Amino acid sequence: MLAHPLRSRLLASLRGLGRATATDLAARLGTNSGATSYHLRKLESVGLVRDTGDGQGKRRLWEPAPDSTSWQPSDVAGDVDSETALGWLTRDYAHHFGEQYDHWLDEAASWPVPWQDACGSSDAAVLVTAQALEQLRSEMAQLVSRYRRVGQGNPSARRIAVYTFAYPIDLGRPPQSQ
Repeated sequence: MLAHPLRSRLLASLRGLGRATATDLAARLGTNSGATSYHLRKLESVGLVRDTGDGQGKRRLWEPAPDSTSWQPSDVAGDVDSETALGWLTRDYAHHFGEQYDHWLDEAASWPVPWQDACGSSDAAVLVTAQALEQLRSEMAQLVSRYRRVGQGNPSARRIAVYTFAYPIDLGRPPQSQ
């Protein structure tokens, strides 16, 4: 469903903005409102976005339905089209992350120093089994979930993107099947 460049960008934009009309999103993404409306309805049909009901007339106000979306390769295993779509989508997300993080780096100096200190990146290497890695990712998702709305109602709060990437460093040595 998301393996369409405009659909993944619409969902990412709504997650960043919170709410927007198809016209606003079309202007932001450099497309037309007809195509934007069409793809928003497709995303709505699978529960990824929803009409807030706060729009006026034909100007529907859209918001992301879930705050995050994830898929496992096992969800699509054996379906070549779905496997290809998931591969494309995963690469698109990584590309989108790079673009957005580059944009932040370009703008960071204009933000207050406490925000500059609070944002950032880090990396770590861990030695784990597949099961332990699943547990680590689950715990990280629970932690992010606890902070999802902690700034609600605070005018100094800002929406922050939190990405996680987990991948093997020693790519030339796949583990034995278990």
